[in-house]
Amino acid sequence: MYEFPLTGAQKSYLRGVGQTLEAGLKVGRSGLTPEFFAELQKLLRSEELVKIRFLGAEREERTALCTQIADQGRCVCIGAVGHTALFYRQNPDPKARVVNLPEKPAV
Repeated sequence: MYEFPLTGAQKSYLRGVGQTLEAGLKVGRSGLTPEFFAELQKLLRSEELVKIRFLGAEREERTALCTQIADQGRCVCIGAVGHTALFYRQNPDPKARVVNLPEKPAV
């Protein structure tokens, strides 16, 4: 599982940014295909924050899908509300980052 430690404030910030996003990907009847994950990787590299919409999936199924997407997509599920979920993976190259996370407080 992909682990990227985020503070509550950073998750809240990402959810706020996600409010204005259109769904970049949709999961339909065919489920999570290799093509879906290829497109997810492309979006995470270019945008870092991706909103996914689940079409026709029940609540328990959406929860399982979010876990599977986070595991196989090597990203973090920021939150899921209704039929949409938000996923984040920070670009390793600081110059290519699109989303500027708030700083973590000094301990």
